[in-house]
Formats: sequence, C-alpha cells, structure tokens
Amino acid sequence: MTRYVFIESRDPFESRDTRFVEETAVAVKERGHHVTVFLVQNGVLAARKSTGRLRSLAEAGVTVLADDFSLRERGIKSDELAPHIRESGIDALVDAIVQKNTKALWH
Repeated sequence: MTRYVFIESRDPFESRDTRFVEETAVAVKERGHHVTVFLVQNGVLAARKSTGRLRSLAEAGVTVLADDFSLRERGIKSDELAPHIRESGIDALVDAIVQKNTKALWH
C-alpha cells in the first residue's frame, strides 16, 4: 500500500481548484491507500469549524492535519478547528513524507 500526503497551501475561498485536492484524496483513500492532507499557509483557512469545509475527507477516513505555525499566523486557535482536523507541527509533515512508499503532492 502506498501512502499519499497532499499538502494544501491555497486559500479555499480564493482558489476554486482546492476541491481537486479533496476529491483526489478521497478517491485515493477509496482505493485502499493511507491518505493524509496537511494544510499549510492559507490552506489552514479551511480548518475552522465555522467553514464546514473538508468534512468529506473525515467521512472517507482521510487524516487531516493543520500546520500550527500557519494557524498562529492567521489567528486561528485550536478550539476553532473542526473536530476532524488536528493541529500539527511541520515536523509531522517531514516525518510523513520521508516514509517508504510515500508520495507527496503539493498544491
């Protein structure tokens, strides 16, 4: 089984193609692979529970992590995150992408 890490850096409210990452991550998960979506930079704007975004990822069993530094830069507190999104350091991303049989895709 291949592991996939999708790194989303784009603001979902400015860039219409962020749905591509969501749809692709779910499709890859449905094929039996381990999938993580790591939100960085403006990608963390979708992590707030008030947005209602990224729910399809949680329903499919995709792990969703949000970069703690990016969250702090944008004034987003841990208690504002959707329940299916975990705050994480960039070290978790590095650890994930250096694993054997892992493919990383930056968007």
